[in-house]
Amino acid sequence: MGLFATRDDVQLYYKDWGPKDGPVVTLSHGWPLSSDSWESQMYHLADNGFRVIAHDRRGHGRSSQPWDGNDMDHYADDLAQLLDHLDVKDITMFGFSTGGGEVARYIGRHGTKRVKKAGLVSAVPPLMVKTEANPGGLPIDVFDGIRAGLLANRAQLFKDIPSGPFFGYNRPGAKPSQGVIDAWWLQGMQGGHKNTYDSIKAFSETDFTEDLKKFDVPTLIVHGDDDQIVPIDAAARASAKLVKDSQLIVYAGAPHGITDTHKDKLNADMLAFAKG
Repeated sequence: MGLFATRDDVQLYYKDWGPKDGPVVTLSHGWPLSSDSWESQMYHLADNGFRVIAHDRRGHGRSSQPWDGNDMDHYADDLAQLLDHLDVKDITMFGFSTGGGEVARYIGRHGTKRVKKAGLVSAVPPLMVKTEANPGGLPIDVFDGIRAGLLANRAQLFKDIPSGPFFGYNRPGAKPSQGVIDAWWLQGMQGGHKNTYDSIKAFSETDFTEDLKKFDVPTLIVHGDDDQIVPIDAAARASAKLVKDSQLIVYAGAPHGITDTHKDKLNADMLAFAKG
């Protein structure tokens, strides 16, 4: 674990688990969470010989809360600076949800000189918001509603999201885990108010189409077909058509938060991809 200062003096908290001489995996987390949201995958991969690096995005978790720079270009550049600092190569780079956008923009801006493979898990690319060119996206009203909820009562919003659609706990027969809900809330509340607010625009309105076209490494795309947060058709299925060397795995009936609800299956799929 450590702290790294970016060029604009943002302190990034990161974890560096597993053998230092092992093949490298990086994990980019979702909104409004932190690297802790990857802990099951981090432990599994590190326990299987991988060096696993995960950071708290600027404005999230234990990293600094800068007033500006809460956008995908800064997120991607922060990751690039951290990887340059650690001087790691041949990386298998995974991103969950917003973190999938971070991975896409990283490759779009910095290429794959350090990247061996890429993975998008419940990821937001190519574009979440509905536009004329993206009729399958979600209406802007959805994201305006999240922003309004954040300003009105952030603590309550961060209970409502994991208690309902994020983990599919609002579906008939679902068995909610209060521990999982509480962990989500705790991670969200660690993030900065302004940062998590700005990040809604970053994950919903950033168009990653051109970034995905620059992928030139084997890519795994994993998504649940009952994802109520990032619907699969406008996300994973659209991304799979844009990324040349990609494999799409669909988890039947799975929600957005598969890092917890389907962690055993996801751990196995990520390990197999990283080893292959």
